[in-house]
This record gives sequence, C-alpha cells and structure tokens, in this order.
Amino acid sequence: MGELTHFDDHGNAVMVDVSNKEITARTAVAKGRIIVNADVMEAVLNHTVKKGDVLGVARVAGIMAVKNTSSLIPMCHTLAINKCQIDFEVDAEAGSIQAACLVKTEGKTGVEMEALTGVTVTLLTVYDMCKAIDKNMEITDIFLEKKTGGKSGDIFNGKDLQ
Repeated sequence: MGELTHFDDHGNAVMVDVSNKEITARTAVAKGRIIVNADVMEAVLNHTVKKGDVLGVARVAGIMAVKNTSSLIPMCHTLAINKCQIDFEVDAEAGSIQAACLVKTEGKTGVEMEALTGVTVTLLTVYDMCKAIDKNMEITDIFLEKKTGGKSGDIFNGKDLQ
C-alpha cells in the first residue's frame, strides 16, 4: 500500500511538493455511466429535451470541470491542460449512456483527478438536464481506466462496463 502524501508528520493536510519532480507527458482516462429510462433516452437521442442538446452541453460541462478541478478538490495542483476530450457511447436498448473523459498535460503531476472530475460533472449534467423527465436516473461505474506518465508509470484498469 502506498504512503499517504497529503499529510505532514503531524497529520495536517498539505499540498504535495512537486517542485523536484520531472516534467513528463501525462494522460488519464476516466469512465462512468448513467442509467436512464426509455423516455429520457428517446428525448436525448431525438434532441427534444427542453434544456437543449443534452450530450453537447454535458460535454462542455465536463471540459469546464476538468479546467476547474483544482478549485473543487482542495489538494489538487493547478495544471495547464493540453487536451480534454469527452466521448459518449449510447446503448439505447440498455438505457445506458457511458461517458469517457480523456485529459492530457505535460507537467510534474498527473491528471487523474481532472479526468474523474470531468466524467462525473458530465454525467451530473445529463442528470440535471433530464431530471424533469425522470428523477430516478442512476449515475454509476465511475472509475479511472488508465493513466500514463510520472514516477508510478502506466496504470490500466480495463473494467468492462458492458
């Protein structure tokens, strides 16, 4: 088990000092999904949700969340984001919308929290835009699929959501 790095010797919360770390290319991909009923799925696919283009707005919200992660998660460093991409896989039959958030940077610390925040806000936005149709949607299966770069190397969690 790894050492907890966000606490000092006295148990106080601290931001990790990354000043001596190497600048490397870093990427992270996080995934999650929202389970919706047939009415929500039909409205999303047919662009009839009164608040607008659900997946388009959710994509923008996820990108904005990535860029603002350090404002939301207290010990996250502010990072220059080189790329953020939100993609969707819609399974109308299963009532499932999967979101994937890819984040890239070159820096001294990784973008795992940015990817996880991005995918979570993306799914929350789908919920918000569709809650007038159904409040029983379920956000589930949020996880870090992979990360590259940095001292700990590459990590892949090939969890299959299907």
